[in-house]
Amino acid sequence: MAVPAGGRRRALRAAAAGALAAVAGTLAGGCAAGRAASGAVPPALPPSAAGPQPAAGPGSPAASGAAGSSNGIARTGETARRRVGLALGGGAARGFAHVGVVLALERAGWTVDVVAGTSAGSLVGALYASGMDGARLRAAALSFDEQVLGDWSVGSRSLIAGRALQDLVNRHVGGRPIERFAKPFAAVATDLYNGRKVVFRTGDAGLAVRASSAVPGLFEPVALGGREYVDGGLVSPVPVRTCRELGAQFVIAVDISAQPQFQETGSMAQVLLQTFAIMGRSIASHELAEAQLVVRPPIGDLGSAAFEARVRAIEEGERAMASALAKLARP
Repeated sequence: MAVPAGGRRRALRAAAAGALAAVAGTLAGGCAAGRAASGAVPPALPPSAAGPQPAAGPGSPAASGAAGSSNGIARTGETARRRVGLALGGGAARGFAHVGVVLALERAGWTVDVVAGTSAGSLVGALYASGMDGARLRAAALSFDEQVLGDWSVGSRSLIAGRALQDLVNRHVGGRPIERFAKPFAAVATDLYNGRKVVFRTGDAGLAVRASSAVPGLFEPVALGGREYVDGGLVSPVPVRTCRELGAQFVIAVDISAQPQFQETGSMAQVLLQTFAIMGRSIASHELAEAQLVVRPPIGDLGSAAFEARVRAIEEGERAMASALAKLARP
């Protein structure tokens, strides 16, 4: 289908950005049921393109039980430490800041054990948990072309199908399902029928990110097992509790949410994203209070489709994380 011009093209860019902004998490490939905080068990998913799943993946880690350092952060080379979780929030194009966060953690010698992501956080989180280091994440971010996300939907409920995003993620992770990642990873989604949080920890990584980024009205809901899943930002904009469920004892939460006063509202897509921004601030506050360290890169003024500002977002994320680590008591 030809890409429409004018206003619809601008709506597409905003929609593609928005999908990466809120959050969610569904899977399609060998996705065994993960358990949400609400107790909901997601349905089993079809086998991943990467082949059969191992009998037991890393999605259900046991807590280390070891006493950590005085600040609980895990540093490379420590033998007795707490398990550290990285909770990456949603924020569309602001999600590039997560790349800078990873760079700062690596430069300071800190180790992350488990990763949970919402929307844009699920995208960066999936690539990071798959084994990509900060340098590779940065290279992927700088070469990213948002136009590849523009697979138009012919349905009446959305503008974008989302398959292109799914394929993009699977290419970057080599087609591996989540349970074969280097680190335990979880993506958060919302059950469209009952509004519950659903956490997926195994299966097709691309589908997980696609569902995690399925902003209602912009991206098609992801249908699976007779149910539909949408953006996880509706229930968990920054997935701190999901990190806990993965076994983290010290959670670093990265909040890249928009500041509503800076956002445009001139189009349908912009109104939807502004609605998410306003709603998400209140919802996120409850989980953020449970994190040991909250990092907020100063990029709330960036719009959801500000892909041209990716270098600034990366740099601000790196500076914010480095500053936060410097203020922690050394073990």
